Amino acid sequence: MRDALRVVVRGVDGVNWLVGWLLAALLLLMSVLISWQVLARYIFGNSLTFSEEVSRFSMVWMTMLGAAYAYRYGSLIAVDLLTMLTSPIISRLLRLSVAAASCIFAYVLLTQGWAITERVASQTAPSTRVSMGWLYGAMPAGAALILLNAIAIIADDLSGERKQP
Repeated sequence: MRDALRVVVRGVDGVNWLVGWLLAALLLLMSVLISWQVLARYIFGNSLTFSEEVSRFSMVWMTMLGAAYAYRYGSLIAVDLLTMLTSPIISRLLRLSVAAASCIFAYVLLTQGWAITERVASQTAPSTRVSMGWLYGAMPAGAALILLNAIAIIADDLSGERKQP
């Protein structure tokens, strides 16, 4: 059982490794586009038509994926007073309860985000003319990653190899 839980955790950590590189690439893209936009507008007197929109799309994707990435490693803001003051057994039950509630939240966000994405898929963005489904797709993608990471947190705790945040 523990070996199976470790395989799950390693798989999710591999996905998070890829997401970390994707987040870095999105940040680089956004930084380059915004810098180029400022340079083009104030030095050359002619701004780019698509850079602001692509940067906004990148920021939305970074927010959703970054929140899920940070959740896995305990980097989000948390109130952990109860887990610090209680016994190890109660503390473990609290952590598992929070992770289970996160699974439920992520599932609702995933299903509702997918429904919204399908509804707006026929609309196009004004500058780039790409489907708005690409923008709204960040919500179910982030929710799926939150769900995976919550499962990994539960598996870490059950296998006895919980990472300390």
